[in-house]
Amino acid sequence: MRSEQDVNRAIEQYADTVKRVCFIHLKNHADTDDIFQTVFLKYALSSRSFESAEHEKAWLIRVTINACKDLLKSFFRSRTVSLEQVKEQTTTLSDTDNDVLQAVLKLPEKYRRVIYLHYYEGYTAPQIATILNKNVNTIYTDILRARKMLKQELGGELDD
Repeated sequence: MRSEQDVNRAIEQYADTVKRVCFIHLKNHADTDDIFQTVFLKYALSSRSFESAEHEKAWLIRVTINACKDLLKSFFRSRTVSLEQVKEQTTTLSDTDNDVLQAVLKLPEKYRRVIYLHYYEGYTAPQIATILNKNVNTIYTDILRARKMLKQELGGELDD
């Protein structure tokens, strides 16, 4: 682990480089800030010794590139959309579809999660069980309970 002085020196010396590399890959200030923190935390926790300032800079650039790649290929990033996209989609939905979406969003988190994964992403109960690290029968029960809640909320018939 490095001293606070070493970390502060590295941040002062390489902050611009790390931020530029991040922004080139991510094209997003929020993600750039996240990766910036990750890179310098990794630097602070590392006990690696460097041969020169150029070696240290090259290491930081490589760590930055790898962290950016990891973020870009992460499960979370590939399975989510921005709030702006959701807002755009809700304005183009029919009233019925919008009502259903609003009812789904009102569900408790554990039910909302399984309904989303099952109906919106198309996962089967066994796949959802794997993703959420839960028993398959628990997922079936959660889907059934969520559908009953949605039926009550929407006042409609439940298709089986």
